[in-house]
Amino acid sequence: MKSIARFIMKLHGWTVDKNVPPEAQYCVMLAAPHTTNWDAYFMRLAFFVLDIPVRFTIKDDWTRFPFGLIVKPLGGLGINRRASSKERGGKSYVEQMIEFFQKNERIAVVVTPEGTRDRNDKWKTGFYYTALGAQVPITFGYLDYKLKRAGVSSTVLHPTGNKEEDLKLMIDFYRTIHPKYPENFALDTRYVR
Repeated sequence: MKSIARFIMKLHGWTVDKNVPPEAQYCVMLAAPHTTNWDAYFMRLAFFVLDIPVRFTIKDDWTRFPFGLIVKPLGGLGINRRASSKERGGKSYVEQMIEFFQKNERIAVVVTPEGTRDRNDKWKTGFYYTALGAQVPITFGYLDYKLKRAGVSSTVLHPTGNKEEDLKLMIDFYRTIHPKYPENFALDTRYVR
């Protein structure tokens, strides 16, 4: 699959930066900017090339038959998103995500911190609490559409519990990346230096 993914990326004119930090094998992996469905396509191909054990959370209904036959091999992890905490067994989304790390020795759970393809200047921060609770680093996956370059930054965030200071590092990195649709991308204004 690695060779096929590399070939497809080349056909599209993309390069994949192979300088990946070792932490990318067991982490919360941010995927930003996220302004189009094409992001999932290119990011998945890049992760195949880089041999990163990428997984993503999706509503658990999608991991059951028949959709699960496709979604699971692509890396889908079912998460219970029903309205009531009681229906989720009393577990929050973050607690469910922490369990994925407890059950796997090699996993990179991909999260789009913007939470939407539309412009959002207040990013979701559940990924931060997941990393903190699971005691795993946060790495920064990216797709730069201007440079047609995909990869994972050498910058790695080891959460300290000081969310404001930690997330400024994230914002500093993503301010240099060019999304497909710049009008749909905004940095989280709470953490801009």
